[in-house]
Amino acid sequence: MEVKLHDIGEGMTEANVNQFLVKAGDTVKADQPLVEVQTDKMTAEIPAPFSGRIKELKVGEGETIPVGTTVLLMEKEEGVTEAIITPKMPHGIRARRVLASPYTRKIARENGVNLGDVNGSGAGGRILDDDVYSFIQGERVQPSHEEPIIVETDFTAKPVQANTSDRGRNTIPFKGRRRQIASKMSHSLRTIAHCTHFEEIDVTNLLEWKETLKYNGQSISMGAYFIKVISVCLKEFPVFNAVLDEENECVHLKNEHHIGIATDTEDGLIVPVIKNVELKSMKDIQQEMKELTRGAQENKLSIQDITGGTFTVSNVGPLNGSIGATPIINEPEAGLLAFHKTKKRPMVNNQDEIVIRSMMNVSMAFDHRIVDGGTAVRFTNRLRDLIEEPQTLLLELI
Repeated sequence: MEVKLHDIGEGMTEANVNQFLVKAGDTVKADQPLVEVQTDKMTAEIPAPFSGRIKELKVGEGETIPVGTTVLLMEKEEGVTEAIITPKMPHGIRARRVLASPYTRKIARENGVNLGDVNGSGAGGRILDDDVYSFIQGERVQPSHEEPIIVETDFTAKPVQANTSDRGRNTIPFKGRRRQIASKMSHSLRTIAHCTHFEEIDVTNLLEWKETLKYNGQSISMGAYFIKVISVCLKEFPVFNAVLDEENECVHLKNEHHIGIATDTEDGLIVPVIKNVELKSMKDIQQEMKELTRGAQENKLSIQDITGGTFTVSNVGPLNGSIGATPIINEPEAGLLAFHKTKKRPMVNNQDEIVIRSMMNVSMAFDHRIVDGGTAVRFTNRLRDLIEEPQTLLLELI
């Protein structure tokens, strides 16, 4: 029987083969992971459809394959015992697990290094690239082998690093999530008429409001406030919470506000989605943001966590290094709003006085096929008003 790469995500067309978890001749049981693949959004495993034996691997590790490609061949095998499927350790012996990323494993393999001989300096004992290079140069003491070694892969590690195994070259791998992100971004630019509108917003009052809440034992993050404000604006300007259907010559306006939060991780950009923001409080939004961000950083998000978005937010302000951008829209959505760093600047008030205010820039990217510039300006004006005067949001939520 052929085991194929099926569609494991919304809009997925291809995936990179990270590594096989089995080899030809292995006996496996139903639902046992066979191969790990990487899309632009997540790492996933393809399980065995039944208990049987691996007959042949049809693709190689590192290949990028389209949906529908046969990954391996299996055949059913009757009478397989649990003892064959699950070898047990000798009584009283505990296995020591070794964590390493796919790229680190590749470095070790190319240099003939057994990862079981390397001490890891990363979190939880994870083996880093530098640990392997140091071992090669004889700078690390080999660990004792009184315990058997099980080598695992830590897929939260950063795979895109300089290839320093050959000091004469300076390259990084262009595959896996990096390649998938490139494909998705290129497709978005080819199909959407991107236009970006910029605005500056005075967040002085919002910061003071946050401090007042904090003084009274409450805490609301700027990100949670921004997302709730966006939901209010999307209700008034639903064309930004829409999908263009060119085939049927119409624009589908979405009633639900499923807000994607662009998240920077070691493996690349991931956009988990907070569902039904229009129905949630800021506290609920803040808690869900924390959980989804942590899941993205640890590579533990489900397909439900990263699909179904109707609008995307990118908050790069915490990185403290951005005053503007031209974001690429998360197709098929119609808009993306990026919040940049906050900086104190001298401003002129209505009395022509120079005052110091905390100012933040925003970049609003929208699909110019379905939205005009004037609508985008009105949208960000409404957003600006709700952020500059936080008490006005309360009236919208009553």
